[in-house]
Amino acid sequence: MATRSTIMDTNSYRPELAGALPAATAGLVHRREQVLGPAYRLFYRTPVHLVRGTGSHLFDAEGNDYLDVYNNVASVGHAHPRVVAAIAEQAAALNTHTRYLHEAVVAYSEDLLALLPDPVDAVMFCCTGSEANDLAVRVAQQHTGGTGIVVSAEAYHGNTALVSGMSPALGTGQPLGTEVRTVPAPDGYRVATPDLGLWFADQVRAAITDLERHGIRFAAFLADSIFSSDGVYPDPAGPLGFLAPAIDVVHAAGGVFIADEVQPGFGRTGDAFWGFARHDVLPDLVTMGKPMGNGIPVSALAARSDVLRDFELPYFNTFGGNPVSIAAAHAVLGVLQDEGLQAHAARVGARVRRELTALAAVDPRIGDVRGAGLYLGVDVVTDPVSKTPDVATALDLVEALRDRRVLTSVCGPGNVLKLRPPLVFDDSDADRLLDAFDDSLRSLPR
Repeated sequence: MATRSTIMDTNSYRPELAGALPAATAGLVHRREQVLGPAYRLFYRTPVHLVRGTGSHLFDAEGNDYLDVYNNVASVGHAHPRVVAAIAEQAAALNTHTRYLHEAVVAYSEDLLALLPDPVDAVMFCCTGSEANDLAVRVAQQHTGGTGIVVSAEAYHGNTALVSGMSPALGTGQPLGTEVRTVPAPDGYRVATPDLGLWFADQVRAAITDLERHGIRFAAFLADSIFSSDGVYPDPAGPLGFLAPAIDVVHAAGGVFIADEVQPGFGRTGDAFWGFARHDVLPDLVTMGKPMGNGIPVSALAARSDVLRDFELPYFNTFGGNPVSIAAAHAVLGVLQDEGLQAHAARVGARVRRELTALAAVDPRIGDVRGAGLYLGVDVVTDPVSKTPDVATALDLVEALRDRRVLTSVCGPGNVLKLRPPLVFDDSDADRLLDAFDDSLRSLPR
């Protein structure tokens, strides 16, 4: 393979492994390769053939039960009955687009905006997070008159032509845009500094300065507040954390802050409903997708109206904001609130983090355990002194967990396990994960 993508290729099936696959799996992989384009990837050395899901559990074609510790798309659990019923009811009545009036679209917009800071008072609907980020960048550029964008060094913001060039995690096969600059992630585990916030603000300032030096006017800083693709960096949060000083730099330079909430939004972090809210910062534009519809394609850009009003181009997305997708999204909001899933994520996530940290204390291969709510990163290293990323061991650990029917993957340079289960992940699920994690570590040679 000529190029490598940290987000796509690090934990993926390799065709040279086909000879070791069970016959049924090999046959389906072969058929897939014949009809799907070559850019697709499969997880794991032995791909998993899934046919059903419920809650935090997935089942393969043979009926085996897998624990899903990776999927933030099905945020309120696979096949949640309330979401399924809402989809079915609306699909049986009408599905059309936003050029007709529809009460449900307006009602959902009102309820969604009520969960955002008051200045963020308008919303536009798309189908995917990629589309939402693409639209946000266009709005930011129109508002500021600039084109320069700053992102983190391993960011992933989508797959449109525009935002692919702002997604370094796609690898060297996808060039960065000439008007894009990257900053290192706020890695509090490795960056030796008394004030991570000032350090990170300096990185953002330097990137903006470099844009200006090349005659490029700065438009926006695009980031997800948990830096999920970079390796999961959530702390320190709050007014004295790492994000607020950087946003001050962004605004002082005439740019806007686009908060990509596809990963940390909708109660995922436990501390707040939105990831940016943990940091006490006010974004100018907020994008959201994946968990918004629990698997149904729906996404959105929410914005300050004083920023959005400069975007005067007529906008229409055939499927963005269609009533069936909106019904799913509205049901998700109801489930999140009625089942108390944000508080649940905070409690269960804190327990998992605490017990994994205890495990790390006796196994030097686990250099750091960090996260917020049910979004955790486990940093696998060669040794705790150099803190050198150990990609090979991390991938072996992912595969050992897969063999024990616990599904997860990696992020960052490939050495950070990304634990991001559905928000209904409960204490029995946590027990199973922790037992499998301990057993998997013990199975790997030191």
